[in-house]
Amino acid sequence: MDKQQPAKNGQYYTDDHEWIDFQGTVAYIGVSSFKLIGFRAIEQVIFSDKSGIKKRGDLISTIKYNDYTIKLHMPVDGKLLEMNTNLIYGDDNFLLQYAESVWIAKIEPLLPNERKHLLLPRQYQLKGKNKYAK
Repeated sequence: MDKQQPAKNGQYYTDDHEWIDFQGTVAYIGVSSFKLIGFRAIEQVIFSDKSGIKKRGDLISTIKYNDYTIKLHMPVDGKLLEMNTNLIYGDDNFLLQYAESVWIAKIEPLLPNERKHLLLPRQYQLKGKNKYAK
């Protein structure tokens, strides 16, 4: 699987404009385009502790541009497996162009079938939170 673009058949959103894409026993986490409104560039992606069990709501990363700072949180309980090395060593700005498909973290959900507190893309779009959701 391409490290930047997982398939979107298991994608859900949080009320805080993060997305999670369930792919069997693993899931990919990213940030919606809506959450990045106001960013003209990304100066820095700072990752929190890079491994171990995280609870829903725990901080995964911070994205910075000038005075703007957004935080990405765990949408579900799970084990943090991997961070997207392209964001660590590459051009952070591709995240601005492809936010809905560039993952930030790969996790192993503790309850792979749990969808509590998550919205389907259509529900997220109907709440007016993402004009880019399909």
